[in-house]
Amino acid sequence: MTERPGWDCYFMDIARIVASRSTCLRRQVGALLVLEKRILATGYNGAPTGLRHCDEAGCLRKELNVPAGERHELCRGLHAEQNAIIQAALNGVAIKGATLYCTHFPCVVCAKMLINAGIRRVCAADSYPDSLSEKLLSEAGMAIYYIV
Repeated sequence: MTERPGWDCYFMDIARIVASRSTCLRRQVGALLVLEKRILATGYNGAPTGLRHCDEAGCLRKELNVPAGERHELCRGLHAEQNAIIQAALNGVAIKGATLYCTHFPCVVCAKMLINAGIRRVCAADSYPDSLSEKLLSEAGMAIYYIV
């Protein structure tokens, strides 16, 4: 019998599977909101419901050569963390006190949303080029972990 993964690795593996649904041409990101070892909501980066995805419409950020971590408003997609928060809201699921498992560290926009949503812990597998987000999360008292 193989050794069972710990909870953090288990949930991060699921976040990686969620990321496989992404239609972003630059980076596939998956996110899970978990409370008391129960998955509350998932999200991946992509266009809003009913709109053409980036793999169909193209990537304005790529066309304009916008560096990662800058000018988020130029993207037609939502971030995985945003979609997980929205999914929970649409289904009436309270996420206060939850842990975010995300394949990439949140950007500053997502960090501010996570703080106001009452998320207490962030677990990320990869970094993201946005130094302000980690500063804000730390200032808010959020526990931050990297899970490989």
